[in-house]
Formats: sequence, C-alpha cells, structure tokens
Amino acid sequence: MTDSHTEDDLRTVADADPRTMWERMVAGEYYLSTDPAISAASLAARSACFRLSQTDPADTEAWDAQVRDLLGSVGTATEVWQGLRVDYGTNIHLGDDVFINVDATILDVCPVTLGDHCRIGPGAKFLTPLHPLENHELRASGWEYGAPITLGRNVWFGGGVTVCAGVTVGDNVVVGAGSVVTRDLPSDVLAVGTPAQVVREL
Repeated sequence: MTDSHTEDDLRTVADADPRTMWERMVAGEYYLSTDPAISAASLAARSACFRLSQTDPADTEAWDAQVRDLLGSVGTATEVWQGLRVDYGTNIHLGDDVFINVDATILDVCPVTLGDHCRIGPGAKFLTPLHPLENHELRASGWEYGAPITLGRNVWFGGGVTVCAGVTVGDNVVVGAGSVVTRDLPSDVLAVGTPAQVVREL
C-alpha cells in the first residue's frame, strides 16, 4: 500500500468497486472511516464495550454471553477480563483456552486472530489500522487502510505489549512486558524491546 493515490483516484476506484466500504476495510484496502455503515458499527461496538464494563464479572453467564456477542468468534474455555475496548469486535477471533487480562485494546479494522492457549497480559494493544504516511491531504480527508494481526498457538505476552498492523507471531512465542512488536516473529522464540527483537530460542 502506497501513498501515491489522490482522493479523486480513490473515489473513482470506490465508485467502480461493487464492494462496500466495510468489505474494502476488512480486506486491508483504502476505505473511508466516515462511511455511515462503518460509523454505525463502530458506535455499536463502543456501546457494547460500555455495557460490558457495567456488568459484574461474577455474573459469568452474562459476561460470557456479551463477549461472545461482541466478538467474531470465541473458542471454548476462553476468558476475557474487564476493560476490553474494540473498534468493531466482529473481526476478532479467539481460539480455545485463550486468556486476555484487563484493559486490552483491539482495533480490528482487519482481522485479529489469536490461536489456542494464548495468554495475553494486562494492557495489551492490537492495532490493525494504518493511515497514509506521506500523503497528508489523503490522511486528513479520512481515508485509511489496515493489515491483519495473527498470533499462533500458545503465545504469551507480558503486560503492556503492543502489536502493530500486519504482524504475524508464530507458535510458542513469549514477548516481554512493554515490548512493541512491529515485525513478524518466528515460532519458539523469546522477543523483547521496542521494536521487539528475538533474544533467544525457546
């Protein structure tokens, strides 16, 4: 994805494309964040997150039902603690036996997929949105795009880990607290730092 497009270019392509802005967004292509359907979905998700925040976690049935209604798919024995914030929710897919600690932020303009047995520390951030870097007019006019985030099986994040758009993390990976993951990580490694670097195999 480059910044070489103009707003007129993108509007011409969008007008000729039968797909909705939502479909273009999920595919990782340029879309308008001000599109009415996208804006409505965002508001609905924020409202759902607010309602979830008002639910007593001890009411496990109500809590689990709301999480499953908000997210795209949730496996068995998966647990999400309070403070969850999402862009849309429907593009988030959690495998079996996943645990997400408090205050997770998952911006899911593109799919965010966590494999089975992932353990996510408090304050994690999964950030799929991207904005034009050099084309300031395009960015100011509301055009955005994104890239998916995928975690393999049995991944463990310490507290405050941030994962940037387009990153794939392999199986059995441990990422140290406070790290910012900007590039793919292979399986069976420990990575730490900003940007996260592999320090050894596991």
